[in-house]
Amino acid sequence: MKRIGLFIPTLLLSTVLVAPLAIQTSAKPQGVSIRIYDREHHDYHDWDDREARYYERWRHDHPAFVVEFRKNSRERQREYWRWRHEHPDER
Repeated sequence: MKRIGLFIPTLLLSTVLVAPLAIQTSAKPQGVSIRIYDREHHDYHDWDDREARYYERWRHDHPAFVVEFRKNSRERQREYWRWRHEHPDER
């Protein structure tokens, strides 16, 4: 019986500690799967559906680039981010 008396407060404490993590996880913007740091411009970019569309547009004009952004060389990635900074989001 004494073990049950210790189990309930432990369960409640665990719930209180885990709840903020669950809330934080659900607050993540939809579609964001990865964050990429642009060393040249010292900023981060969220690689989401919007960014994938821009990358496809870029690839259409630059067929030497590999389909997956992360598989390109760093220099090619830098070329893309330079172009991307010159072409901000169309709203």
